Amino acid sequence: MSMPNFVDGVCLNSGHDGLLSIAEDRLAKLIKKEPITNVYHVEHTPFARGKFAAVRKCTHKETGVEYAAKFIRKRRRAMDQRQDILHEVAVLKIATDSVRIVSLHEVYETPTEMALILELASGGELQRILDSEEGLQESHAIKVMRQILEGLSYLHDNNIAHLDLKPQNLLLTGLYPDCDIKLCDFGISRVIQSGVEVREILGTPDYVAPEILSYEPISLATDIWSVGILAYVLLSGYSPFGGDSKQETFCNISQCRLTFPEELFEGVSATAKEFIQATLVKDPNNRLTSRQCLDHPWLSESACIVEKSSLPIPASTEAPSKSEQPPESNGVSNGSSHRVNGVAASYSLSNGSSNSKDGVHSPDVSDGKGTDGLRGSDAEETEELPVHKRPKNSSEDRRASYPMASCLSCAQCGAQCCHLHTTPRTPEILRMGRQHHHSSINNSPVEITVDRAIIC
Repeated sequence: MSMPNFVDGVCLNSGHDGLLSIAEDRLAKLIKKEPITNVYHVEHTPFARGKFAAVRKCTHKETGVEYAAKFIRKRRRAMDQRQDILHEVAVLKIATDSVRIVSLHEVYETPTEMALILELASGGELQRILDSEEGLQESHAIKVMRQILEGLSYLHDNNIAHLDLKPQNLLLTGLYPDCDIKLCDFGISRVIQSGVEVREILGTPDYVAPEILSYEPISLATDIWSVGILAYVLLSGYSPFGGDSKQETFCNISQCRLTFPEELFEGVSATAKEFIQATLVKDPNNRLTSRQCLDHPWLSESACIVEKSSLPIPASTEAPSKSEQPPESNGVSNGSSHRVNGVAASYSLSNGSSNSKDGVHSPDVSDGKGTDGLRGSDAEETEELPVHKRPKNSSEDRRASYPMASCLSCAQCGAQCCHLHTTPRTPEILRMGRQHHHSSINNSPVEITVDRAIIC
């Protein structure tokens, strides 16, 4: 894998950690030290917030142009995070020419925080659309997925893996569906180098790839798994691997037992299912690339949705190769899938208030060590609500999405992280999908506390 030529002044961090650096002379020109209020009218109340960052709408005093000002603390838990912030700035500088990635306008710095002046997406997050609809029309989903992959391909052409693709990090430029999609949130992105392995436990539970859970090297293919999850969620409104808890979700992902319930995929084309199967493959070497995804018949610009599938997809326990047509994931069956909860987090401006940050990190978990998940950052802890006050879509109201077997052993104690049980196919379970919306509640990056495998 040859390394691309980054924009002038941007280079790889010498620490071989997948982070980017910016030359000091370029930083001196890029970062402004004057008070931001000298140039912008900044709204006092953030429209998005996290534990270590807040996003406020700001208006340039001379031009009247509105932006999203993302204020990020430079120290978190007594640790200097300036390098991580500059990595995100560097990724945004590299992506300046991409119309599918939110643009960076200016950067301000004070002794305690940095402020990124970013393009304001007036349509809000894609998550907001999923909160109000039972999945997207397939024609709309095709357009959305194409634009997501156009932005992702730009990143991958520069050997940058996003690592946190989800509806909260996809912004709408206007009113849906007459709008475009832009990618945001590059706080946990990494540069993938030939001969250098990056192993980190990071991402968002419902979208994280199996290799991250097993502490295998991260690659560009890690994003493709999230692409498959996104396609499934957009078409059905449900997560294919969501469980009653984060640990059960991790078990489901590790088993990679994909289902296409008829009640969720009625009228969805066979090529759409084939696309999902080609991306949700356990072996990252057998997943499509971002360019191959764009060339897939489902997303080809001349594709017409004329074929409707009502037959179950045959099961397979073998990881497919890229040459197989149609490609399948590791185990496909008919069963009920699971709506999960997401945390709204973007530097978009949507109707009403949001208790999220700006799309870089979700706000409801700690930035430090957690006990049952993956690392994002800038996350904010939330308190448990009494049962009678919990939203109807809360994780406490969820249940398993398909038959489960015992799975990975705990890396610390050796115990199984989930127990053998089967979810009965009762009318209640089949109705469950319509009761649990893919909403913006409690689907956030968290962190596993061990360096390998899944813990109990």
